[in-house]
Amino acid sequence: MRLVNDGHGFEQVSDAVDEVNKLKGQVAAQWDEASKFDAQKDKNAFRQYEEACDRVKNFYREQHEKQTVEFNVRVRAEHKRTVHARMGIWEAMEKLNTLVDDSDPDTSLSQIEHLLQTAEAIRRDGKPEWMQVAGLVHDLGKLLYFFGSEGQWDVVGDTFVVGCKFSEKIIYPETFANNPDSKDPVYSTEYGVYSPHCGLENVMLSWGHDEYLYHVLKKQSSLPMDALYMIRYHSFYPWHREGAYSHLTNAEDLRALEAVRAFNPYDLYSKSDEPVSVEKVKPYYQSLIAKYFPDVIEW
Repeated sequence: MRLVNDGHGFEQVSDAVDEVNKLKGQVAAQWDEASKFDAQKDKNAFRQYEEACDRVKNFYREQHEKQTVEFNVRVRAEHKRTVHARMGIWEAMEKLNTLVDDSDPDTSLSQIEHLLQTAEAIRRDGKPEWMQVAGLVHDLGKLLYFFGSEGQWDVVGDTFVVGCKFSEKIIYPETFANNPDSKDPVYSTEYGVYSPHCGLENVMLSWGHDEYLYHVLKKQSSLPMDALYMIRYHSFYPWHREGAYSHLTNAEDLRALEAVRAFNPYDLYSKSDEPVSVEKVKPYYQSLIAKYFPDVIEW
């Protein structure tokens, strides 16, 4: 198993980027009905990007300059042909526990604490087991940082569509000025390489932990599509919070949007909860893991 990079810088940046990502969250019935958990949180304390530290702004400047179509095509091809590690879900959680994320200014929690807090908040609200599992694993794509990522910019942070004009609803849109795609005669147009209402399944999102984990688990889990939507789109704020890309979405994406908005408050606001006793809840979550995943996953 090839593991590279250490988690020290990642911890600082990831803490800084999430601190900034918590202001809005709307939930809609049964698994998607308004959550008691969300209603009790002070959202004004979260998602204050304009007051974020320089680390977060510098992070997004680098991300926005380097997330090009060329990079996204290349990195997908590399990961498609490479198995970086073979391990089960809980082992992956323990490995991830050495990191904290540059794009998250909300917390200095370890990754396993955040995953368990997210899952426990969903569980307390009486949501179904598959949604609890989505909360448990949603950030495991950050293992990319160990698998030869080029930095943090290709692992964490808000995601967006590449291959068409960069939306003004992306955080710090002015920082795309030095991205060569912003001047490309095709990629800089409204539709770029896409057709109207082609659907998000058919667009290329900026590469990072969401996109990576979605492709891993789509083939190696029995999670329902709503869970996979929560995983793939939870950092796609320009779409699920700001309403961008309506010219590319289709009817299926409306279901995805409902799922992501139901999930988002648990991801953002659980970070201020009390720590979870890992050993106390481990047997419960291991039983859920066994229901939805094989013993070993190829990462």
